[in-house]
Parts: sequence; structure tokens; C-alpha cells
Amino acid sequence: MKSCAPGRRAGSRAAVLLLAGLLAGASLPTRADEARAASPSVAALVERLGLVEAPAPVRERPGWQRPAKVLIWNLEPARVPALRAAVPGVELLLADDMAAALALAPQADAVLGFCSAELLAAGPRIRWIQSYSAGVERCVGIPALAERDVLLTNMQRVAGPVMAEHVLAMMLAWARGLHFYVPERMAGRWTRELPPPGRMLTLEGKTVLVVGLGGIGLEVARRAHALGMKVTATRASGREGPPFVSYVGLPDELLKLAAGADFVVNTAPLTPQTRGLFDAKFFAAVKPGAFFVNVGRGGSVVQPDLVAALQSGRLGGAGLDVTDPEPLPADSPLWKLPNVILTPHVSAASDLGDDARFAIAVENLRRYVAGERMLSVVDVAKGY
Repeated sequence: MKSCAPGRRAGSRAAVLLLAGLLAGASLPTRADEARAASPSVAALVERLGLVEAPAPVRERPGWQRPAKVLIWNLEPARVPALRAAVPGVELLLADDMAAALALAPQADAVLGFCSAELLAAGPRIRWIQSYSAGVERCVGIPALAERDVLLTNMQRVAGPVMAEHVLAMMLAWARGLHFYVPERMAGRWTRELPPPGRMLTLEGKTVLVVGLGGIGLEVARRAHALGMKVTATRASGREGPPFVSYVGLPDELLKLAAGADFVVNTAPLTPQTRGLFDAKFFAAVKPGAFFVNVGRGGSVVQPDLVAALQSGRLGGAGLDVTDPEPLPADSPLWKLPNVILTPHVSAASDLGDDARFAIAVENLRRYVAGERMLSVVDVAKGY
């Protein structure tokens, strides 16, 4: 930006205008001011992840006031100074366990880290909750959240790139037969035969259907397209999509799109609409031999129907990072099916640690205290 020419008149005029603005209350931060308030590294992270800002500052939300005390759940001691530096003058109530959190909740105006019915009952002053995860189905199911119009923000999109790599790892492992050759190696066998049904695949030229084209789904689609795959998708919010997705359908087009997909990837949140979505009817509609990946939620799948589709060969295989229930019971058939790749809900883990999550939590805390536009606000009615 260009600066004004120096001079006493310009300086005096600027000072008068600034004073007048302050006295008139006209100097509320603009969107550009708020963007500058975030550190450059955080602003770059927000832009890189494509995090969505609320359309209006939180100070305009009914009932908002600058919090005096914020309850922090299970925070590493080394991270406390960064939180304190972000919100000088705000008292941080640190809780290492649920008992401590419930004891401190009556004093809290906001909470970072967890959400429960007991917490909301114990904390009548709580007006904002920051979840440390993307999935908030349990939280939005608490009646008090909507009844009290408590603001909820989450970590949507933060783990998207890492989880997308996990999805591609599962797809490649199955396509290239690693689910077959790794056990053969463990048994000390140099096996030259191809994995059942006697073939190995390339991803290039295949079609992948991404169910739930949100933060994680977009990252999956981006990487699949880069490998030469045709990408189709469904999303509940509309048909808009990036150029690397060839077709975006609405949820009622799921079965039609599944019939033409070699791979189906579920990245959708768990809502009343997605619970039990992948049932016998769905598996009967998929392309024979397709590979099904679930990194969304286990509750979206009717597990006996999935097992039946895998055992019958209707599904070629499955890559599951989530199941219902978790942990997966020891007697589940999924443990022994040779065409299943299982990981224990770890698709968001990486060598990057929790630095990105913590940076977003700190930034949202700073924004809430300052009354600015919040990041990643959850639509409680929709559940995500």
C-alpha cells in the first residue's frame, strides 16, 4: 500500500480523523484489519487449508461478551504460554481430567478441547466451545447446545491433507496387492501368483467416487486426479466443485454414481442423513469388485452388510480406518477377511503432530476474545 506524503497537515488531519473515529465508535476492525491481526504463519495456514471465516464478527452474536475465563482441556504445559500471550487479561482454567473440568466449568465463559452434556450443565455461562477434532456428532447431539445457542467451532479441513494421503495409501496398497504380499512375506514365501482375483490394478484411468466433498474429500479428489483418476463426488451443500472433479452430485445420486466407480471413498461426517448410509442396498448397487474406503465415521456403515458384500465378492475389498464400534471386537469377521485393510482410527496422525490444530485453536481463541470473525463454525442443525 502507498503511504501519504509526509507533512504536518497530513499528520494532524490523520490524528483528528483517528480521534474522531475512536470517539464515535467507528473504528471497529474490518475484515482486512482482522487478517492482519493474525500472525503471518497462522494466516498462511488458514489460507493453505482453505478454512472458512464466519460472515459476521462474533461480537455481533447475541449474548457475546469478552470472556473473563476460558476452560482449557488437557493441554501440554509447554503450550500454555502461547495461549496466555494470545489473550492477555483472560484467565485460563487448566483441567487435566473430567473431574477438574466439571469443577471449573461454573466459572468458564468458553471451552477449548471437549464437549459434553455434563460440561454444559455444569457451566451455565459457557457461550463458545472449540473442538479439537473435526467430527462433532456427539456434541451437536446435546440438546443444550442448540437450546442455549452455544457457538461451536471445530477442526474441519485441518487433517484433510494427511487423511487424504492415508486414503491413497489404502487404495494403492489394495491395487498393487500389498494386502496379499505382506502376509506372504511374513510367512517366508516368495509368492509369484497375483492377489485374488488374479490381478493387480493401476489407479490411472479408474474412477473414484468421493462421498462428502468437504475438506477431506477435496484433498482426496485433488490427489486422485493427480494420479490420473476420474473423480466424481456427492455433497449435500450443492453441485459446486473444483475443476479436478468431473461431476458433483447430490446425495440422492449416490447409488447411480456408485455403479460406475472403481473406488468409493467415504469422507462424510456422521449425521442423521449419513448414519447407516452404506447398507445392503448401497453395496448391491456398487460396481462389482469395487474397493470401499471409510475414513469418515464407522456409524455410516451397516457393518454386517459390508461383511456380506466382502464375503460374497460383490466388493473387491475395503480399507477401513473407522469401524462401529471402536475398538473393533476381537470376534469381528473383518479381522480375518483377506481383502480388508484395517487401521485403528489413525488416518489423521502424522509427523506434523498437533501444531496445526493448536495454531488454529489459539487463533480462534484470539478472535473470540477480540470479537472477530471465527474460523470453522459448525452448523449445529446440519451437524458439521
